[in-house]
Amino acid sequence: VQLQASGGGLVQAGGSLRLSCAASGLTFNRYAMAWFRQAPGKEREYVAGFARTGGYTYYADSVKGRFTISRDNAKNTVYLQMSSLKPEDTAVYYCAADNSIITSRYRDYKGYRHWGQGTLVTVSS
Repeated sequence: VQLQASGGGLVQAGGSLRLSCAASGLTFNRYAMAWFRQAPGKEREYVAGFARTGGYTYYADSVKGRFTISRDNAKNTVYLQMSSLKPEDTAVYYCAADNSIITSRYRDYKGYRHWGQGTLVTVSS
């Protein structure tokens, strides 16, 4: 399984960015997919994700209403549309995947076996 994250960059507060995570080597629609982020000196935290089945989506409270996760099964790609960005959204963003994770662990980074390399998002004030 390989995950390739892209789309990070520098943006002013209030701006938008769209991250992409291209997956290969897996049966895409059988995997839970998620975005996590890690700011300097902080633990990796859950941002948003898809359940393994049913198409359910989950969001961290801190990004609800501002971020939207979507997926294109034909392209094996998950997207994270980020709007109304704040300086506190600055972090390295990682995509993750797993096909055996249970619902109760969706927000736990330790539950995911496959990770992309991360893409840096910097939001200036």
